[in-house]
Parts: sequence; C-alpha cells; structure tokens
Amino acid sequence: MRQIRFKILKTVALLGGLLSAATFAGLATAAGVEDFPDRNIQYIIPFGPGGESDISARLQQKYFQEITGQQLIIQYMAGGGGAVGWSQLNEMDGDGYTIMGTNLPHIILKPMGKDPGFKTADLKNFYYFHYSPDALIVRNDSPFETLDDLIAAAKEAPGSVTVSGSGTQSANDIANRRFESLADVTTTYIPFKGTGAAVTALLGGQVQAEWGYTTTAANHDDKVRVLAVAAEHRHPLFPDTPTFKELGYDMTGGAYRGMAVPKDTPDDVTQKLSGLFQQINQNPEFRKKMQDLGFVLIDVPYVQLNDFMAERRAEYEQVAREMGIID
Repeated sequence: MRQIRFKILKTVALLGGLLSAATFAGLATAAGVEDFPDRNIQYIIPFGPGGESDISARLQQKYFQEITGQQLIIQYMAGGGGAVGWSQLNEMDGDGYTIMGTNLPHIILKPMGKDPGFKTADLKNFYYFHYSPDALIVRNDSPFETLDDLIAAAKEAPGSVTVSGSGTQSANDIANRRFESLADVTTTYIPFKGTGAAVTALLGGQVQAEWGYTTTAANHDDKVRVLAVAAEHRHPLFPDTPTFKELGYDMTGGAYRGMAVPKDTPDDVTQKLSGLFQQINQNPEFRKKMQDLGFVLIDVPYVQLNDFMAERRAEYEQVAREMGIID
C-alpha cells in the first residue's frame, strides 16, 4: 500500500511539474508576443524605389514608429516583376522581423505561367491595405488629347504606340492586354522594374504612354494627363477624366498591395503584425494622406485573407485564360 501511495504521489508531482513547465512556456510566449516588436523590422519592397509599394511603405513608417517605438527599415529587392523577392522570402528568418510587400494580381498570375520560383500558396500574406485603379497616362505635351486619339494612332500603325508598365503579368500588363482586346489595337508594351521606373520612362520620352495608376497621376499631376481610369466611377482627384466604361470599354481593375512574412513565422506573431498595420490603416491622418495620393483604402486582416485570396484567384484565372497564360 505504501508503495502504491508513493507511486501516485510521484506521478502527481511529475504531472504538476509538466503542467508548470507548459504554463510557464505559454506565459513566456504570450509575453514575447506582447513585447513584439522590440527591435526594428526589415520591410522589403520587391520592386525598385519610387513606385506605389515604396510610397505606401514610406507613409507607413511614421505611424509604425509612433505605435511600436521601432522603425521600418525599407530595402529593395527588384527583379522579375517582384518574383526575385517573393522567391527568396521563405529563406529568410521567420521571426516576424522581416516582412515583404506583396501585390495582386502579380503573386497569383505569375505562378500560373512558367515557374517564377515561388507558389502563391507558399506566401504567408498577413494584411492587404489598399488598391489603386489602373489609369492610361500620357505627358502633358502629348499629341494624344483623348483616349480616342491614342486608339486612332495605334490603329493607323499597329505597334507604333509604346507603353510602359510595371513588369510582365502585372496589373499594368493585364490592363494593356485587356485594352488591346477591347479596342482592337496593338501597342508595344515595355515592362520596367516597378512603377517608378515606368513613369520615369514616360516623363523622359522613352515611351508615349504609361499604364500606371491614379496614384501615379496624382504624384505627377503637373506633368501628365490621364486619358481614362479603370474604375466604376470617376476618381475624385480627377473629376474631369472619364472611366473606360464611360468611353465604351468594359475595363475595371488595378493593383492590390499587402504584405507577407516567411511561412514559418508563428501565427501569433503574424496576427500581431496584421493588427499593427490595421491600426495604421485606420489612422485618420494616414487615411487622408493615402486618399490624397490616389489610393483606395481597404482592410483585409490575416484572419480574412484566405477568403480574399480565393476570390481574387477565381477572378484572375479568367484573365489568365484570356492572356493565354493557362489553357
């Protein structure tokens, strides 16, 4: 009997120790997440400087520091229309201190074609915060006063109208191909490493037009003219610019922007990051700055991203078939 009692007591003591250890570990993890971040975070933009992703990140910096006391250290990893960065994300430390910008439709369309080095499902997106409608833009001194002027030139000499954009299989590439199909014209699309490089090509006279966004036009409103906007309604910053729909072309769309972490980043840390950037997105001062630049704000936190991505994928699969990316 005494031996049995001793074994019972020993078992209880052992279980108590295990429970105490588990409880302590849980408290330590909770405390770690509560204190996160306790140092600066590296924010990688997979495009060149000067584009919409860069502009957004620069605006987020101030508010991130106000909330956390830490800084967002912005770096660039341009190449392949974002593929160079996305293909390397999961090789980086998954401790929450490295995040990377992600863009739609890029991260869905690219893996549908040839292997870009990453799969959509491998990217652990944690927040999507805005989109910017596509816009066809020319310089102020362009002979193309209207969309009809550009279309007429493209019909007269197929391929003669040169158009810049951000990468291949990007929102800009999609917009150009859809426009060519709807208007029955052929242009020469020249992809650049980011919107910043694409607009520089336009302003420098390397191309005649650019597939950019309302944000691009807002940032260079004294130098460019917007021929049409791919939105349901006219953008408040450009009340005199018609939508493509108004002009008879059923075109709406643009680029969505968000961010991801390496896939082995713990979910509690990922959720914390999502909440921090959601808090930034809800700041009235930040919202006004973004809207004045031409962005349209959205709010898609980590817990809603599976549904959001599924909806976008269904939409882009149809576009991919039209572009011949998939059968």
